[in-house]
Amino acid sequence: MRAVLEMQKQLVPDVLDIVKKRYTILHYVLIYRLVGRRTLAASLNMTERVLRAEVDFLKEQGLLEVESFGMRVTPQGKQLLSEMEPMIKDLFGYSRMEEALKEKFSLRDAIVVPGDSDESDYTKKEMGRAAATALRKAVTEETVIAVTGGSTLAEVAAQLTPSSALKGSLFVPARGGIGESVEFQANTLASVMAKKTGGQYRLLHVPDHLGEDAYHSLIQEPNIREILDVIKSARILLHGIGEATVMAKRRKVETATLAELTRTGARGEAFGYYFDQSGQVVYKMPTLGLKMEDLKQVDTLIAVAGGSSKGGSIAAVLRQGLEHILVTDEAAARYILQET
Repeated sequence: MRAVLEMQKQLVPDVLDIVKKRYTILHYVLIYRLVGRRTLAASLNMTERVLRAEVDFLKEQGLLEVESFGMRVTPQGKQLLSEMEPMIKDLFGYSRMEEALKEKFSLRDAIVVPGDSDESDYTKKEMGRAAATALRKAVTEETVIAVTGGSTLAEVAAQLTPSSALKGSLFVPARGGIGESVEFQANTLASVMAKKTGGQYRLLHVPDHLGEDAYHSLIQEPNIREILDVIKSARILLHGIGEATVMAKRRKVETATLAELTRTGARGEAFGYYFDQSGQVVYKMPTLGLKMEDLKQVDTLIAVAGGSSKGGSIAAVLRQGLEHILVTDEAAARYILQET
């Protein structure tokens, strides 16, 4: 198909722009499931007049359904999007980025979506959709799946749907609550993912940041030890990646700890560990949940993170060498490949 498009490009130079524009419209509607024309025009930075013409064309082709309350992608449109995805990735360089990331960090797989999630909610939702697909492919029956918190993981939860493979899975938080908005906490996301897929869930009702005395006291509690044993049996870990200082401040760590993170060059944070540019652990939180030594027993680690501001943080975490699958966006991928 690429050869055909290249020939068309010679005759119609803007053919690729048209393909990308119409694919983006369809894909945006797919991600949001149901969306109004005005909202769509604003989100795509397109005039309503131009969008109306494109929507009318896609409707005539049987790819969009348009009602008074919004538009949605038809089954025919969904099939076309699925068939076009590999071609779109190839045409606009995402496949090359994915291969470069896999080679650079010895990953099993890398998935790059268009855009910059720092600037676009659509891009973050698309990362969520891609990560949900990766999870479905990785899961086997009756798998224990550990998840961390955060807004990006919340988008993964939002994109999950009932699945025969995930129905027998058990979702658990990778560690305690971070003290952020309830809807972004690991406990909440584990329960949401279970409900969306028909799976089961267990919760860990302890704070993420513990003092040494509290940590040693809680770990002796039979109920806590029992759920920790379940969490440590996880075969899939789905987690986000944060900027080191940003995550430390969200956890309200002491000023001395912040100074230490700066001194040691901490760049990225994942599952309570802070990594420098070379991927070495420079600080770890005294937290209940999965530890670095537990990750060697995990079959599939899926990191989901994007945005131009997180490129260095993502690279720092990837260099520790435990990740298997990365789901990221174009902006972060470009930074990682060009600047690190």
